[in-house]
Amino acid sequence: MTPARFLVVLDADSTLIRNEVIELLADEAGRRDEVQAATEAAMRGEVDFAESLRTRVAALRGVSVDAFPRVLARIEPTPGVRELTAAVHARGGVVGVVSGGFHEILDDVAPTLGVDRWRANRLRVADGALTGEVDGAIVDAAAKAESLLEWAAQLGVARHATIAIGDGANDLKMMAAAGLGLAFNAKPAVRNAASLVVGPQDLAEVIALLP
Repeated sequence: MTPARFLVVLDADSTLIRNEVIELLADEAGRRDEVQAATEAAMRGEVDFAESLRTRVAALRGVSVDAFPRVLARIEPTPGVRELTAAVHARGGVVGVVSGGFHEILDDVAPTLGVDRWRANRLRVADGALTGEVDGAIVDAAAKAESLLEWAAQLGVARHATIAIGDGANDLKMMAAAGLGLAFNAKPAVRNAASLVVGPQDLAEVIALLP
C-alpha cells in the first residue's frame, strides 16, 4: 500500500451530516424530545457518553428495521462535504469517519460522500426490530482517538499529518490526538479545546487548511 500524504477524520452526526441519526430513529418511536435532550447533554460533556448512548438506544426498543430507509431519506449532508473529500483525495489524502452513531445508516451514507473508511456503533436486532441495545463495544471518545491513530499507522501517516474534525465532547480525545483538531458546528467546550474553530457551517472552509 502506498502511504497516504495525510489523514482527515470527521465525526458523523452534526459534522459529516447535519442530522443526529439517533434523534431521527427516536422519531420512529415517538420519543424524539427525550432523546434529543439526552444527546445535547452528552455532546456538552455533562454525562458519560457510553452510559448516555445506552439509555438513548434503550428508547429505540421496538422500532422496526423498516425505519432505516425512512431515516436515510431524511439525511442531509453537511454543505461542502463532497468538496472537502474531493480535495483531500486530490492532494493524496484519505478521509475517515468515526462515529458514536450507527453503521446501519453510515454504511449507506459514507461512501456516497467520498469517505474511505468508517467506524460506528451497531444496533442489536431481533425479529426485525431494534432490541434497545448496542451490539458490541461502544464507540466512545477513547475509541475515536484510537481509530484515528490506528488508521494513521496503517496508512503510514505521521501523527502531525492528521486532522480531526468534530463538534461534541466525545470528539475531544480524537482532536487532541490529531496534529490539528478542528471544532466544527461545535459546543463551547469543544471550541475552547480546538486548535482552530471553523465558523461557517461549510466543510469546504477546511480545504484551505489541508497540507
